[in-house]
Amino acid sequence: MTDSLDQFVEMTRTLGQPHMDYVIIGEGNTSYRIDDDTFWIKASGQQMNGIGREGFVAVRFAPILDLFEHPVDDREFIQQAMMAARVNADSPARPSVEVTFHAMLLAECGVRYIAHTHPTAVNRILCSTRAEQFAANRLFPDECVLCGPSSVFVPYADPGLPLAQAIRTHTRIYMDENGEAPKVILLKNHGLIALAQTPTEAVNITAMCVKAAHIFAGACTVGEPVFMSQADIRHIYKRPDEIYRRGLFVGKKD
Repeated sequence: MTDSLDQFVEMTRTLGQPHMDYVIIGEGNTSYRIDDDTFWIKASGQQMNGIGREGFVAVRFAPILDLFEHPVDDREFIQQAMMAARVNADSPARPSVEVTFHAMLLAECGVRYIAHTHPTAVNRILCSTRAEQFAANRLFPDECVLCGPSSVFVPYADPGLPLAQAIRTHTRIYMDENGEAPKVILLKNHGLIALAQTPTEAVNITAMCVKAAHIFAGACTVGEPVFMSQADIRHIYKRPDEIYRRGLFVGKKD
């Protein structure tokens, strides 16, 4: 567990490096499923760049997931529920406001790591009229391999429980249609969520999505983007050699 936590902290620090341009100041958050009952999440107000163990708080799934089943429009009540979900009630750390969508995705998608960032390259598209077009299509093979055949696109919603509910709705639709969890969720006017089994995979998915955003924006400046066909996307995504490569890109699982 110690090694896994250290790897999770390092993943967060890597994503927070200023030269990556994924987040600044207190932006973004990450989570790591400890077991069926608990998970780590970045504490509210912590910066990903240079973060240490003290920048995270362990939270129980059950009280957070219960908010989805019994939603209330009361910010103070929700905040109290989030604080009560902490494994260590004496901890001064407050879970990120996004703890609800982290709990839901970790519980429903069968992944162990979530990396939520606000890359400038991605957000310049998510804050444009082309946001949904970018999410629905793929431009090159390695984007398919690492980011999946398409991304979940979520219209803007208020951060916190409303956003988590919107993410759950659109993620469930994706899973019904594709028979598996997404690799990438794109939030309009907000940012990127990478879903992964290892810290290495979370970093790689984020990096590839950012590269795709650069290529998409560049293609738009010289004409219209030319997307891969759905047949070619599915072929690449399901090819045995690409499945093998994808396994290498995931890295060692704990």
